[in-house]
Amino acid sequence: MINVLIIEDDPMVVEVNSGFVKDIPGFAVTGVAKTGSEALALLEKKKFDLALLDIYLPDMDGFTVLQEVRKRGLNVDVVMVTAVQDAETVQNVFRYGAVDYIIKPFKFSRLKGALESYAAMFKRFNQKTAIDQLELDKLTLSRTQTEGITGLPKGLNEITLKQVLMCLVRVTKPQSAEDVAVSLGLARVTARRYLEYLESNGRVDVQLQYGSVGRPIKKFIMTGRNEHKELN
Repeated sequence: MINVLIIEDDPMVVEVNSGFVKDIPGFAVTGVAKTGSEALALLEKKKFDLALLDIYLPDMDGFTVLQEVRKRGLNVDVVMVTAVQDAETVQNVFRYGAVDYIIKPFKFSRLKGALESYAAMFKRFNQKTAIDQLELDKLTLSRTQTEGITGLPKGLNEITLKQVLMCLVRVTKPQSAEDVAVSLGLARVTARRYLEYLESNGRVDVQLQYGSVGRPIKKFIMTGRNEHKELN
Protein backbone atom coordinates (compact mmCIF):
# COMPACT_ATOMS: atom_id res chain seq x y z
CA MET A 1 0.00 0.00 0.00
CA ILE A 2 1.28 3.47 -0.91
CA ASN A 3 0.74 5.91 1.97
CA VAL A 4 -0.36 9.40 0.89
CA LEU A 5 -0.19 12.69 2.79
CA ILE A 6 -2.53 15.43 1.53
CA ILE A 7 -1.23 18.94 2.24
CA GLU A 8 -4.15 21.30 1.62
CA ASP A 9 -5.94 23.92 3.75
CA ASP A 10 -9.35 23.83 2.02
CA PRO A 11 -11.52 21.13 3.70
CA MET A 12 -13.66 20.64 0.59
CA VAL A 13 -10.60 20.08 -1.59
CA VAL A 14 -9.20 17.66 1.00
CA GLU A 15 -12.45 15.70 0.91
CA VAL A 16 -12.54 15.57 -2.89
CA ASN A 17 -8.87 14.63 -3.28
CA SER A 18 -9.12 12.02 -0.52
CA GLY A 19 -12.06 10.45 -2.32
CA PHE A 20 -10.12 10.40 -5.58
CA VAL A 21 -7.09 8.75 -3.97
CA LYS A 22 -9.22 6.14 -2.20
CA ASP A 23 -10.77 5.17 -5.54
CA ILE A 24 -7.35 4.22 -6.94
CA PRO A 25 -6.25 0.70 -5.94
CA GLY A 26 -3.03 0.47 -3.96
CA PHE A 27 -3.24 3.94 -2.38
CA ALA A 28 -4.39 5.06 1.08
CA VAL A 29 -4.66 8.55 2.56
CA THR A 30 -2.91 8.15 5.91
CA GLY A 31 -2.46 11.81 6.80
CA VAL A 32 -3.79 15.31 6.18
CA ALA A 33 -1.99 18.59 6.93
CA LYS A 34 -3.57 22.05 6.66
CA THR A 35 -0.33 24.04 6.92
CA GLY A 36 3.25 23.69 5.81
CA SER A 37 4.49 23.46 9.40
CA GLU A 38 2.01 20.70 10.20
CA ALA A 39 3.07 18.82 7.06
CA LEU A 40 6.77 18.98 7.92
CA ALA A 41 6.08 17.84 11.49
CA LEU A 42 4.06 14.86 10.23
CA LEU A 43 6.76 13.94 7.72
CA GLU A 44 9.36 13.96 10.51
CA LYS A 45 7.28 11.60 12.66
CA LYS A 46 5.55 9.25 10.24
CA LYS A 47 6.44 7.38 7.06
CA PHE A 48 4.68 8.61 3.92
CA ASP A 49 5.50 7.52 0.39
CA LEU A 50 3.80 10.34 -1.50
CA ALA A 51 2.57 13.85 -0.70
CA LEU A 52 -0.06 15.76 -2.69
CA LEU A 53 1.04 19.35 -2.07
CA ASP A 54 -0.73 22.65 -2.75
CA ILE A 55 1.19 25.90 -3.31
CA TYR A 56 -1.21 28.13 -1.36
CA LEU A 57 -0.95 27.37 2.37
CA PRO A 58 -1.65 29.68 5.34
CA ASP A 59 1.84 29.79 6.84
CA MET A 60 4.23 29.13 3.96
CA ASP A 61 3.91 28.35 0.28
CA GLY A 62 4.11 24.80 -0.99
CA PHE A 63 7.37 25.43 -2.82
CA THR A 64 8.99 26.36 0.50
CA VAL A 65 7.62 23.13 1.96
CA LEU A 66 9.18 21.20 -0.92
CA GLN A 67 12.51 22.96 -0.36
CA GLU A 68 12.40 22.07 3.34
CA VAL A 69 11.57 18.46 2.55
CA ARG A 70 14.71 18.21 0.41
CA LYS A 71 16.84 20.21 2.85
CA ARG A 72 15.89 17.90 5.73
CA GLY A 73 16.39 14.77 3.66
CA LEU A 74 12.83 13.54 4.18
CA ASN A 75 12.17 10.50 2.01
CA VAL A 76 8.85 11.34 0.40
CA ASP A 77 7.90 11.88 -3.23
CA VAL A 78 5.81 14.92 -4.12
CA VAL A 79 3.07 15.63 -6.63
CA MET A 80 2.21 19.32 -6.73
CA VAL A 81 -1.56 19.88 -7.01
CA THR A 82 -2.26 23.59 -7.39
CA ALA A 83 -3.84 26.36 -9.43
CA VAL A 84 -0.47 28.07 -9.94
CA GLN A 85 0.46 27.97 -13.62
CA ASP A 86 3.40 30.31 -14.17
CA ALA A 87 6.29 28.65 -15.95
CA GLU A 88 8.94 29.71 -13.43
CA THR A 89 7.13 28.03 -10.54
CA VAL A 90 6.55 24.86 -12.54
CA GLN A 91 10.21 24.72 -13.53
CA ASN A 92 11.41 25.29 -9.96
CA VAL A 93 9.10 22.60 -8.61
CA PHE A 94 10.56 20.05 -11.03
CA ARG A 95 14.09 21.20 -10.19
CA TYR A 96 13.39 20.29 -6.57
CA GLY A 97 12.36 16.80 -7.54
CA ALA A 98 8.56 16.74 -7.77
CA VAL A 99 7.41 13.70 -9.72
CA ASP A 100 4.41 15.47 -11.28
CA TYR A 101 2.57 18.79 -11.42
CA ILE A 102 -1.24 18.83 -11.68
CA ILE A 103 -3.07 22.11 -12.29
CA LYS A 104 -6.43 22.74 -10.62
CA PRO A 105 -9.13 22.20 -11.63
CA PHE A 106 -8.31 18.76 -12.97
CA LYS A 107 -10.17 15.66 -14.05
CA PHE A 108 -10.05 12.47 -12.00
CA SER A 109 -8.42 10.75 -14.99
CA ARG A 110 -5.43 13.12 -14.73
CA LEU A 111 -4.79 12.31 -11.07
CA LYS A 112 -5.48 8.63 -11.68
CA GLY A 113 -2.91 8.56 -14.49
CA ALA A 114 -0.34 10.32 -12.32
CA LEU A 115 -0.79 7.96 -9.40
CA GLU A 116 -0.81 4.84 -11.56
CA SER A 117 2.44 5.99 -13.19
CA TYR A 118 3.88 6.65 -9.74
CA ALA A 119 2.76 3.22 -8.50
CA ALA A 120 4.59 1.52 -11.37
CA MET A 121 7.74 3.49 -10.58
CA PHE A 122 7.39 2.86 -6.83
CA LYS A 123 6.99 -0.88 -7.34
CA ARG A 124 9.93 -1.13 -9.75
CA PHE A 125 12.35 0.89 -7.63
CA ASN A 126 11.54 -1.23 -4.58
CA GLN A 127 12.77 -4.31 -6.44
CA LYS A 128 16.33 -2.98 -5.94
CA THR A 129 17.60 -4.42 -9.22
CA ALA A 130 19.30 -2.72 -12.17
CA ILE A 131 17.12 -0.80 -14.64
CA ASP A 132 17.96 -0.37 -18.32
CA GLN A 133 17.35 2.86 -20.26
CA LEU A 134 14.24 1.69 -22.11
CA GLU A 135 12.56 0.60 -18.89
CA LEU A 136 13.57 3.83 -17.16
CA ASP A 137 12.11 5.91 -19.98
CA LYS A 138 8.80 4.09 -19.69
CA LEU A 139 8.72 4.69 -15.94
CA THR A 140 9.77 8.33 -15.79
CA LEU A 141 8.35 9.99 -18.90
CA SER A 142 4.84 11.10 -18.04
CA ARG A 143 2.15 9.30 -20.04
CA THR A 144 -0.18 12.24 -19.57
CA GLN A 145 1.95 14.43 -21.81
CA THR A 146 0.81 12.41 -24.84
CA GLU A 147 -2.79 11.98 -23.73
CA GLY A 148 -5.07 12.45 -26.72
CA ILE A 149 -2.32 11.82 -29.28
CA THR A 150 -2.92 8.58 -31.12
CA GLY A 151 -1.99 7.04 -34.44
CA LEU A 152 1.55 8.40 -34.81
CA PRO A 153 2.72 8.86 -38.40
CA LYS A 154 5.15 6.33 -39.80
CA GLY A 155 8.67 6.96 -38.53
CA LEU A 156 7.61 8.55 -35.23
CA ASN A 157 7.59 6.63 -31.95
CA GLU A 158 5.95 7.34 -28.59
CA ILE A 159 9.08 7.31 -26.43
CA THR A 160 10.87 9.94 -28.54
CA LEU A 161 7.67 11.99 -28.69
CA LYS A 162 7.53 12.01 -24.88
CA GLN A 163 11.18 13.03 -24.70
CA VAL A 164 10.56 15.97 -27.04
CA LEU A 165 7.53 17.04 -25.00
CA MET A 166 9.40 16.83 -21.70
CA CYS A 167 12.24 18.86 -23.22
CA LEU A 168 9.74 21.66 -23.90
CA VAL A 169 7.94 21.29 -20.55
CA ARG A 170 11.16 21.85 -18.61
CA VAL A 171 12.16 25.12 -20.26
CA THR A 172 10.57 28.56 -20.25
CA LYS A 173 11.94 29.90 -23.54
CA PRO A 174 10.98 28.86 -27.09
CA GLN A 175 13.20 26.15 -28.56
CA SER A 176 14.31 25.63 -32.15
CA ALA A 177 14.61 22.21 -33.74
CA GLU A 178 18.37 22.61 -33.33
CA ASP A 179 17.97 23.31 -29.59
CA VAL A 180 15.85 20.20 -29.08
CA ALA A 181 18.14 18.07 -31.25
CA VAL A 182 21.21 19.04 -29.23
CA SER A 183 19.40 18.53 -25.91
CA LEU A 184 18.19 15.03 -26.80
CA GLY A 185 20.98 13.86 -29.10
CA LEU A 186 18.72 13.69 -32.15
CA ALA A 187 19.26 14.69 -35.75
CA ARG A 188 17.85 18.16 -36.41
CA VAL A 189 15.52 16.85 -39.11
CA THR A 190 14.16 14.26 -36.65
CA ALA A 191 13.55 16.86 -33.95
CA ARG A 192 11.79 19.08 -36.49
CA ARG A 193 9.45 16.24 -37.54
CA TYR A 194 8.34 15.66 -33.94
CA LEU A 195 7.93 19.38 -33.26
CA GLU A 196 5.87 19.92 -36.40
CA TYR A 197 3.72 16.93 -35.51
CA LEU A 198 3.07 18.42 -32.05
CA GLU A 199 2.25 21.74 -33.71
CA SER A 200 -0.31 20.04 -35.94
CA ASN A 201 -1.94 18.52 -32.83
CA GLY A 202 -2.13 21.86 -31.04
CA ARG A 203 0.29 20.82 -28.28
CA VAL A 204 2.90 23.47 -29.08
CA ASP A 205 2.84 27.02 -30.43
CA VAL A 206 5.29 28.40 -32.98
CA GLN A 207 7.16 31.68 -32.81
CA LEU A 208 9.23 33.15 -35.63
CA GLN A 209 12.65 34.61 -34.86
CA TYR A 210 13.87 37.03 -37.51
CA GLY A 211 17.54 37.66 -38.15
CA SER A 212 19.24 40.20 -40.36
CA VAL A 213 19.27 37.87 -43.36
CA GLY A 214 17.69 34.64 -44.50
CA ARG A 215 14.51 32.89 -43.48
CA PRO A 216 13.06 33.30 -39.98
CA ILE A 217 13.80 30.51 -37.51
CA LYS A 218 10.81 28.59 -36.18
CA LYS A 219 10.85 28.20 -32.41
CA PHE A 220 8.47 26.01 -30.43
CA ILE A 221 6.93 26.44 -26.99
CA MET A 222 4.25 24.55 -25.06
CA THR A 223 0.76 25.82 -25.85
CA GLY A 224 -0.35 28.43 -23.32
CA ARG A 225 3.12 29.87 -22.70
CA ASN A 226 3.15 31.87 -25.94
CA GLU A 227 3.41 35.62 -25.36
CA HIS A 228 4.69 36.91 -28.69
CA LYS A 229 4.27 35.38 -32.12
CA GLU A 230 7.40 37.03 -33.52
CA LEU A 231 10.84 37.41 -31.95
CA ASN A 232 13.48 39.85 -33.11
